[in-house]
Amino acid sequence: MLEKYIRDIQDFPKDGVVFKDIAPLLQSPEGLSMCLSNLKAVVPDVKIDKVIGMESRGFLFGAMLAKRLKAGFVLARKPGKLPYKTISQSYALEYGEDTIEMHIDAIEKGEKVLVHDDVLATGGTANAVCKLVEQLGGIVVQCNFIMEIEALKGRQKLDGYDVKAILSY
Repeated sequence: MLEKYIRDIQDFPKDGVVFKDIAPLLQSPEGLSMCLSNLKAVVPDVKIDKVIGMESRGFLFGAMLAKRLKAGFVLARKPGKLPYKTISQSYALEYGEDTIEMHIDAIEKGEKVLVHDDVLATGGTANAVCKLVEQLGGIVVQCNFIMEIEALKGRQKLDGYDVKAILSY
């Protein structure tokens, strides 16, 4: 059902890439509600202390999931965007390289963490965020996505983590 709210954009952000656009999903009250319910339904039945949303589309559903799970919300951002002291991790993208940062006090030792983003592509961003969580002493309970691009084999980079996506392409 959610597939009808995802549109393909050819050759974005570069030639040969088919971008999965969630703008129609965000514009639909029914789509938003259905997506959030589906995302929450795949979360394990354990107390989640923090939800991490990856820049930038991961912020949208990540914050909503945190509210529904009665958890705190943490931003994982590109370098130089967070105002306090940070830790960082570099990673490869399907079309380049990047670095992700979190505040050094975002996760407390032993906290159970849900890592969320809109798309699991190559898995580089999610893997980097998992490393940051563990560096801060947190426990990654699940990596949670709206959709997975299976051909890019992102799950391989997340081996050992519980990975859930509500749509697969």
